[in-house]
Amino acid sequence: MLAWMQSLFFRPRKAALPPRRGAVLAIRARYDAATTSDDNRRHWANADGLSANTANSAEVRRILRNRARYEVANNSYARGIVLTLANDVVGTGPRLQLLTDNPRANRWIEREFGVWAKAVGLPEKLRTMRMARAQDGEAFAVLTSNPKLPTSVQLDLRLIEADQVCTPDLSPLADNAIDGIIFDSFGNPVEYHVLKQHPGDGYRTVRDYDRVPAEAMLHWFRADRPGQARGIPDLTPALPLFAQLRRYTLAVIAAAETAADFAGILYTDAPASGEADAALARAEDAHQETTYPLIGRLQQVRDAIRDAERNRQQLVATCTVPDLLAQAAELAEKRRQANERKHALTQAINNQRGPTSYRVGEAEAGVLQGTEEQR
Repeated sequence: MLAWMQSLFFRPRKAALPPRRGAVLAIRARYDAATTSDDNRRHWANADGLSANTANSAEVRRILRNRARYEVANNSYARGIVLTLANDVVGTGPRLQLLTDNPRANRWIEREFGVWAKAVGLPEKLRTMRMARAQDGEAFAVLTSNPKLPTSVQLDLRLIEADQVCTPDLSPLADNAIDGIIFDSFGNPVEYHVLKQHPGDGYRTVRDYDRVPAEAMLHWFRADRPGQARGIPDLTPALPLFAQLRRYTLAVIAAAETAADFAGILYTDAPASGEADAALARAEDAHQETTYPLIGRLQQVRDAIRDAERNRQQLVATCTVPDLLAQAAELAEKRRQANERKHALTQAINNQRGPTSYRVGEAEAGVLQGTEEQR
């Protein structure tokens, strides 16, 4: 019995068979981000395992530089960001402050440094280098001697765009050189290759370059990965968004202008040259000639009705009963005749004015009905 239970609950596991030659083993990822499905396959299609310098090749950096410069030149948001960075980092420029034991020497050196910085335009050059690092990814400056400077120190900075720092004849087998930079065995820059002309001048293919020692070159860039030797623009992740943001802004403005541009066209069958105004004036004169006499006669009837009512009230108040009844009957007959004339005139006026005009007689009918009830 015990042996049967052991065989039931403790069955021996079969030994795993070795994989066949040429068989592909399926990878079972333990992270959600490492799984590949139909939903995220296209999203991760461009993910690669290239090194920092291979991913930032010369062609890739050239495309990123051109697109970043285009957005900074045409996109107000991108240009505002770059200018804000440059102004906040550099400001009015660096100032020297010495704290040696000789206050007189401190003041003299600080003053001479300020004169030299103003002579070489140090704040402007540093601001340009910060803008170049944001839109080009890196900034270069060569330390040179400028005999034209009006200061005792002849040191000057000559700014170079990243396009000029390259090696046209770089061998693919060179393991100690990256486009434009030569390194020693410890990874330190030894020299920089600077083209004698900008490749974008368009005159001819530039292949001549100067070898500048690393001690005389200022290379300012941000190394985001270990071993990275050249920089990429700081605006790289935002370039697609900047392009869509500029299109969105222009589309909103165009939609607002279209919504405000409502126009209407009036059509008329009336003749030109003022004939329509003359015809309208003649129609108004004819209307007044036919309507005003009827309105005057209607006013006379209304006055007669008011006088008859006033006389009736006076007779009721002053005469004896038999005389009052006879005179009241006479006034009632006159009033009936006046109402008939009034209704005839009202009908004639309404016929002259048409169906859309104000129809007289309705208010007068209400007044007469109230007067009849009072009587």
